[in-house]
Amino acid sequence: MPSELPSVTLPSGTAVPSLGLGTWHMGEDRRRFADEVAALKLGLDLGMTLVDTAEMYASGGAEEVVREAIAGRRDEVFLVSKVLPSNASRTGTVRACEASLKRLGTEHIDLYLLHWRGSYRLAETVEAFEALRAEGKIGHWGVSNFDVPDMAELAGVPRGGNVQANQVLYNLDARGIDFDLQPALGKAAVPIMAYSPVGQGDLARHAGLAAIGKRIGATAAQVALAWTLRHPHVIAIPKAVRPEHVRDNRAAADLTLSQDDLAEIDRLFPPPRRRVPLEMI
Repeated sequence: MPSELPSVTLPSGTAVPSLGLGTWHMGEDRRRFADEVAALKLGLDLGMTLVDTAEMYASGGAEEVVREAIAGRRDEVFLVSKVLPSNASRTGTVRACEASLKRLGTEHIDLYLLHWRGSYRLAETVEAFEALRAEGKIGHWGVSNFDVPDMAELAGVPRGGNVQANQVLYNLDARGIDFDLQPALGKAAVPIMAYSPVGQGDLARHAGLAAIGKRIGATAAQVALAWTLRHPHVIAIPKAVRPEHVRDNRAAADLTLSQDDLAEIDRLFPPPRRRVPLEMI
């Protein structure tokens, strides 16, 4: 049996597993529905009980996959979903949340995120988040794809300090946040949720990562995922459908990269030397 996953503590004091389950691109093809549900169920069985989804994914289809996967075991799951910026008005956020709750088959979302910045004022979205929290429809709220200036602006909004996480693209091919955003969030004790933590496939085929993996009994993708998990305030949410990939992701959390391994990775993927705009996909 794998060891218990490390946890990351939100500013509220709530502890969540450092490795969760992503659902981007799930729900797009009904022929894959059963396999996607099975993958999420396997991940839950392995202790990856944080499940991330969004109303955008397959226009709600991913939330329906999640609904099936968590049926009968909702209490085990820390459920994350997101509101589109086009819906993030004071009233629109509430409507979007209620629609997500219906698709998810639950009465509350544990962490509800603004998917990215849009035209609505942050103060308006935060007001809606706080109203949803007061009604018990969400437990916490956070943001996604927020860069350093966005986080600074949020801090100046009434109750903006209640933000619990920032979900951003973070992997070895997209490590620009290591220059400023990642250390700033670490200092503020606001966790990062890393989406696409093993990239879009290139990292899994990287010869340098494969060589490191061969030394420690891991795949290149597992080395990349373990690298993302090296910070105590980072939560990674890789998406996997094949059972072997789900198990490989879980095993990556038990890897320990040595200082020599990390130095070699830095040679292969140099850390940023200056501030770069936040990357998104």
